[in-house]
Amino acid sequence: MSFADSTAPAHRWRGFLLALPIALLTLVPLAAVLGLALAPQPDIWQHLWQYVLPRVLANTALLLVLVGAVVLAVGVPLAWLTALCEFPGRRFFSWALMLPLAIPAYVLAFVQMGLFEYAGPVQALLRDAFGSSRWFPDIRGSLWGLVLVLVLAFYPYVYLLARSAFLTQGRRCMEAAQALGLSPLAAFLKVALPLARPWIGAGLALVLMEVLADFGAIAVFNYDTFTTALYKSWFDLHNMAAAAQLASLLVLVVLLLVAAEQRARGAQRFHASPARQQRMALRGAARWAASAVCLLVFAAAFAVPMLQIVLWALSVWRTDLNADYWGYARNTLLLGLVTAGVATALSVVLAWVRRHHADALTRWTVRLAVLGYALPGVVLAVGVFVPIAWLDALLLAWLAPWGVDSLGVLKGSLAAMLLALTARFLAVAFHSTDSAMQRITRSQEDACASLGLSPWQTLRRLHLPLLRTGLLSAFLLVMVDVMKEMPITLMTRQFGWDTLAVRVFQLTSESLWDQAALPALAIVLVGILPVVLLMRQTDR
Repeated sequence: MSFADSTAPAHRWRGFLLALPIALLTLVPLAAVLGLALAPQPDIWQHLWQYVLPRVLANTALLLVLVGAVVLAVGVPLAWLTALCEFPGRRFFSWALMLPLAIPAYVLAFVQMGLFEYAGPVQALLRDAFGSSRWFPDIRGSLWGLVLVLVLAFYPYVYLLARSAFLTQGRRCMEAAQALGLSPLAAFLKVALPLARPWIGAGLALVLMEVLADFGAIAVFNYDTFTTALYKSWFDLHNMAAAAQLASLLVLVVLLLVAAEQRARGAQRFHASPARQQRMALRGAARWAASAVCLLVFAAAFAVPMLQIVLWALSVWRTDLNADYWGYARNTLLLGLVTAGVATALSVVLAWVRRHHADALTRWTVRLAVLGYALPGVVLAVGVFVPIAWLDALLLAWLAPWGVDSLGVLKGSLAAMLLALTARFLAVAFHSTDSAMQRITRSQEDACASLGLSPWQTLRRLHLPLLRTGLLSAFLLVMVDVMKEMPITLMTRQFGWDTLAVRVFQLTSESLWDQAALPALAIVLVGILPVVLLMRQTDR
């Protein structure tokens, strides 16, 4: 069978049937959560509306509005400056401003807390200088502190996409607007900004999804949102039904954001070449002001937090670098390696299916298979737990005659955790693998077919060797994401089976900032890897 034949109507169901089992990894948890929303329990909803939802809804909405507004105010100007203007340090800042992506939000949260709390170095300096720091706003439990952390952690999403848009527009767009009599500021506001709106909208949607999904940073600041309310319902109140109902609401909000993000991406159409066009040279105070703004953001989001983490880690490594620490590192590495291996293998199947079965049913099945990345980790944890608890009940009833008496067979197992993590990060592996697959030409496949090779033989002898670089990137990206991930591991792990991220959560829950620095430093150093890959891709 040739590859051309594989898209014939008689073979369309084959692509769907190949992709469906992988898509079920996401669809089953999603259906479990949405099913709970379609079958509401009046007593639970009455309790949620009376005691939980008004505060959680207001807090979440306020947080989304504030973080969204400030992220736009930070990310868009930085993108415009580094893309279209020339000033001292521009080449350095153009990639250095992406480095905050390497620091998970929960790590940045406890570092900022340690820096700005009463006993931290900032207030200590203020007391030395002014005799008192009582006028300094308290960061513990403060909304402004949480907004600051989330903005510094997530502004690179808007920065990256907006910068790509401004690079594509080039300087000529601004010159044409100025030739029509607009000032530089008016040209930016009336021409460059509207043209970049789809990119900026996509970046903003990603930021809002990250804010909705974040658990660690919000827990450090003890600020109640959907995710913390869901976690408390499950672990503190042991009310799985309430947690599931909250998860169903969260899914509906996330799906709306996904639709907005997809619509924004669909509008990304520019025809100008991102050729190397000359940038506008800023003059006088403006050039130094641009450098100062970039330096301030870079210092607050990456340089100072990293310096503080290193100092804390150096103060405790002699006592904390023991067998327990290596146990957390081993569990983290094991989880990352296994999940990355499974996700990469499944991504090859999905990319191959999508390439050779172009019908709409297969395309939508592949899209649904990689939807898990948009879902918050707490939702996937609940969505995986519900069917696994049901399956456990069946297994225990079946095993009872043989004297098996246990709380669960699959609950709290490594398999449950792997299912949730694979569903969450399959999209990361797929996008890398699919991009590599698209570089293989149809003529190469036709040559294989002319030699009598079947599609599976072609996959083994042509595709896999040519996909090596893409597969390596996919594997590394998933492994790093899993090592940084906290909510799924925290909610689905077996008791006592801790990772570095879980250890950070446990220590920061007790305000042990310095002891949390060592596992946090390991996570950040590993997190730099995908940022470097992203920088190389951006520079091409």
